[in-house]
Parts: sequence; C-alpha cells; structure tokens
Amino acid sequence: MLANASPAVRQYAVVTGNYWAFTLTDGALRMLVVLHFHQLGYSPLQIAMLFVFYEVFGVVTNLVGGWLGARIGLNRTMNIGLGLQIVALAMLAVPAAWLAVPWVMAAQAMSGVAKDLNKMSAKSSIKMLVAEGEQRTLFRWVAALTGSKNALKGVGFFLGGLLLASLGFTGAVLAMAAGLALVWLASLLLLKRDLGRASAKPKFSQMLSKSRAINVLSARACSCSARATCGSSSRCRCSWRHRLAGTIGGWVASWPCG
Repeated sequence: MLANASPAVRQYAVVTGNYWAFTLTDGALRMLVVLHFHQLGYSPLQIAMLFVFYEVFGVVTNLVGGWLGARIGLNRTMNIGLGLQIVALAMLAVPAAWLAVPWVMAAQAMSGVAKDLNKMSAKSSIKMLVAEGEQRTLFRWVAALTGSKNALKGVGFFLGGLLLASLGFTGAVLAMAAGLALVWLASLLLLKRDLGRASAKPKFSQMLSKSRAINVLSARACSCSARATCGSSSRCRCSWRHRLAGTIGGWVASWPCG
C-alpha cells in the first residue's frame, strides 16, 4: 500500500513508526527500572530519584530542541534521539554490580534527552510534510500521532513487566536495544535528509521570545517521576515472583491507556 502512496505519506509513515517504536521502549524502560530496582530493595523515594535527571534533561532538550532541529534538520535530531536511547539501554545492560545510582541516573538523563528529541522531531516534521493549506490533513495526521502516545506508553508499561518476567532485566534491555537499532537503521535509510532544516541557520538567541512572560512560561520545570513509582508503592507482603512483575506492568498500563 505504501509503495503507491505519495512521498509525504511514506515519510509520515516512517516518522510515525519511528515515534511509536521509541514510545514503546520509553514506557517499557521506565517500568523495567521501577520493578527491577524495587526487587533490589530500593524505596519508592529512591526509585523516584533515579528519574530526576530524566525529567530535568527532558526540559532542557525541549528548550533547545527546535533550534537544533532548524540548524541540522529534524531527520538528524530524530535519529540522534533513537541513537541516544539505544546507548541508554546498553548502559543498563552492564553487570548488576555496576548499576549504582549515579550510573542509572546518567542513563536516565540520556533517555530523557532522547525522548524529547524524538518527540519534538516527530511532531514538528509533520507540518513540513503537509502541503500549504491542507489544514484538515495536518490536524488528522497530528491527532493520529499524538493521540496514540498515552496508549502506546501504557502498552510499553505492560511490555516492560512482561519482558522482565520472561527475559530478566539484562535480557529485556538488550532485546529492546536490538529492536530499536533495527528501527534506527531503517530511519537512517528512509527518512528525508533535509527534513525541517532551515535555509538560514537561526541564532541561539532567536529561540527566546521578546515577551518576558512567555520566556518564564517556557522555562517551566515539572516532574512526572512520582507517577513512575506508583507500581513500586503498591507493595505486598508476599515475596516477589516474576509473574508479579507482569501483573504490575499490566496494572500501570491500564492507567494511561484508560
């Protein structure tokens, strides 16, 4: 079907597939970290701290991502995001003795940068693919992409619990890294190379608004780390079993999907 589609539709399919694959691994990785480190005896507060850099570096990436995309192209920022997520997953595949809190926080920081680079690139590139005046098509494509985010993240939560129960922590992150590497290679080959790149490179100062109120609003800092620990706060007095990881993953998945 895509063979007969227009170049814009084919590019949209590549961008959407890229974004969906990333979102699945992003949700799965959060669930894996929450469940695995709870198994190791970390408290909910300690687990929440593992995600602090994920949120902080995501905010920073949001502030500079558009400027970076205009300078080097949205295709590059999207592929950089995928590459960083693969590196973040590989960082967590080290021996258990190496999984100290600073190491995991560094991996989560890299994942936070990757997430917002990928998200910004996907959402911004759609406008470049739609012809001028085709507002209905633009809204439909944006709705399909963004509307799927929470559902896919919920599926990712379930996937993380399922992978932990079936493959273990190291096997799970290696499997996700391998799958995402295939998506990354396909993206390198199929994504339009000059997508979203400005003809004149914008200056860094141009990303700031002339309105102080807007600049203050843009510098917001919010953290969603606490919600990522809701699975670990549902403690039970029985000992952990692998099947419980899948149950928790499914329970947390029902929250964003619903």
